[in-house]
Amino acid sequence: MSSPATDDGAGSGLKPALQRLGGHLLELLQLRLELLGTELEAEKLRLVSALVTALLAVMLVTAAVVMLSLALLLLSPEGWRWAVALGLCLVYAGLGYAMLGRARDRLQNPDGVFAASAAELARDRDALGSSSS
Repeated sequence: MSSPATDDGAGSGLKPALQRLGGHLLELLQLRLELLGTELEAEKLRLVSALVTALLAVMLVTAAVVMLSLALLLLSPEGWRWAVALGLCLVYAGLGYAMLGRARDRLQNPDGVFAASAAELARDRDALGSSSS
């Protein structure tokens, strides 16, 4: 007959406790990776949607600018058409330069990408830190 400590199915020794801890840590890691994957998917969908909308807006604005430019050139007197064309070019170049700067700034400063994952990892770190003390 063996002792009751060795017959215990749940196990109360160090090895079963470490196995349970390892299982919990792996489960926690899996959940965090799933959260990260979900955030990546949401970010991808947001970017694709923004790009499609921006492309449509660029096409429509381009058509409007071309039509407006043609109307201004046709309505201006014959001797002033070159000056009107040059003025329109300068205005469009200035606006284009300003938009490029704004796009660069927006791409360099992402707002809250992976904020939820970072917050969850910080909570995990705090919980592990307080439980080990």
